[in-house]
This record gives sequence, C-alpha cells and structure tokens, in this order.
Amino acid sequence: MQKISTLTAAVALAAQAVAAQGAPARDGQHDFDFGEGTWHTHITRAPDPFGQPDVKMTLEGTVTSRKVWGGRAWLEEIEADGPKGHWEGMTLFLYNPATRQWSMNFLNSQVGVLGQPPLTGGFDKSGRGELISGDTFKDRAILVRGVWTKLSADVHDYEEDYSDDGGRTWKFSFLGHKTRIPASEVKAVPVTPNEFDFDIGTFTSHSNRYGVETDGMTVVRRIWGGRANLAEVHMEAPAGPIDFLALRWYSPPAKQWFLDFANAANGTLGVPMAGVFKNGRIDFYDAELMDGKSILVHFAIWPASETTGASEQAFSADGGRTWAVNYKTTYTRVPGK
Repeated sequence: MQKISTLTAAVALAAQAVAAQGAPARDGQHDFDFGEGTWHTHITRAPDPFGQPDVKMTLEGTVTSRKVWGGRAWLEEIEADGPKGHWEGMTLFLYNPATRQWSMNFLNSQVGVLGQPPLTGGFDKSGRGELISGDTFKDRAILVRGVWTKLSADVHDYEEDYSDDGGRTWKFSFLGHKTRIPASEVKAVPVTPNEFDFDIGTFTSHSNRYGVETDGMTVVRRIWGGRANLAEVHMEAPAGPIDFLALRWYSPPAKQWFLDFANAANGTLGVPMAGVFKNGRIDFYDAELMDGKSILVHFAIWPASETTGASEQAFSADGGRTWAVNYKTTYTRVPGK
C-alpha cells in the first residue's frame, strides 16, 4: 500500500546492483548488533558538500541504540550540540528478509517528517555496510551513500557522502565517530509527560480481524523522553506468529502526532498517518491504495481504564462517508510493567 515513485524504483535497482556486485546473499539480520548500547559521538559535517566542501562544523553528542524484534530491527536515538544549538534525531533500521537488505529511516525531532525514500543496502563479510538512496540538495537530485564501519567492539563510524553525477564521484557530508560509553556512566533521559503516557508499558492483547481472534503481547517504549514512542507487537495468529511495530512521533510544526507501521515479514514502513488527541483519544487518518483503488484509513487508540486500552481500524471506499471496521484490539497492562 506504499506509493512508489520513479526515483524510488531507480534507487532500489541501484541498491540491488550494489548488492549483486558484493558478497553473495547472506543472512544479515544481526548486522547491526555491534551498535547496541550508548555511545559518545563526535560529528563532523559539511553543510554544503558541493559549493563549500572545505567548510565544516563539529558537534558533540550521545547515541543510544537498542534492538527491536530481537535484532531484525534497530532504533537509534541521537542528541547533539553544535554551533546551531541542540539537535535530536532518530533512525529506525529495518531488515527485509526477502532481499536481505536493511533500510535506514531517519526522523528529525524538530521537523517531524520521515526522510523519504530511506537509505537501502547491506553489509559485506568484512562488516562494512553500504546503503544508498536518492534525495535532493538545493533542489537538485542527488544520491546519498551511508557507510557503516566497525573499527572495534567499542568504536565505529558512520559516514554520509553526496553525489550529483550518478555515483562516479562522492563529496563528504557527514561523519559520526562513535565511542562506547560505559553503562555506569549512562545518564537517564528526562521524561516529557504527554497524552500517550497511558500506552507506555507492556500489555497482553486480544484482537479480532474479520472475525479471526488472536492473542499477543505489546511492548511500548518512549523515544526522546516521550515525544515519540515505539510499540513492538507480537501476535499468535492461526496462520503463524506475526511481528510488527508502530512508530508514533509528535511534529512540532504540524502540532500533530504521526503513526507509521512496519512488519517483520518485509521490513518496510507504510504510509504515515496523522492525528490529534481529543478527550484522551487519538484518531489517525490517511489515504492509501488497496488493490489499485484509493481508500481512506482510520486508526484510533484510547485508554479504557487505568490498566486497559483499546484500538480500532476502519477503511472507507467512499471518501469517508461510511466506514467499515476491520480490526479491533483490547489491551491489558501486565502488572508492574
């Protein structure tokens, strides 16, 4: 149900070509395991790689990376300070078991919009990761290359380069040099109270989708101290277990919350939904394609009591005049979690 542009398709083909020229297809679902933990990052950035490549700025910050789906996805939070003040971002890494490639989905807390399309690629046997995407710089189409290099168990680098000639030459844009911070020195992130606090924790769930009953477990953790959160969902369905996630984040410019889903089967984010809270309940909406036809999608979640919650999904094929509910879930908090 994702929209695929010509640029996105071209980037996907380029990433596949890079993978084909490298090592044979391999299971890379634990490629990012080296990044687990908390790191000091020394950032060097070239604001204008093409026009002023020698002009650079530096930032100092902290990166925290944790597993999702046991390592088949990763969430990285970053905060740094530099000449332009304090900056926060996050990257959601998703592994596609069919293509055996990773995607990097970046979000800036101040902008509140996911970068599209994500960087996509993989690692070779030496542990070097290379991911590529298309983007624009000063309204010009460019390629972006991200390279991960593990230097030791406690040191690794992430570098980004830009190309405006189809990858023949690359201009330096960004380098994050990361050194591990001992667990005893890690500082807690201050929590920012917000309307999603009711959904933070561990819950058992019971769902009904088109009459099919499933039970599962949902774990929701804060990001940026609560201004975003990530829900990991595991369901025991009749056809087999299902794992997916829901990324929710607040956009200060839009004054809205956004929601995006991804499942472990294909490791790809869907179409972001937008919504606002009213009387403790949030209703998200978006437009998507289903079987080649445009539909509207509605997803709502709300607290039912101090220890329970509920969510509901519905589709509309007539512009929102009528809605057909297709998914209902109830949640019960696990005591102490």
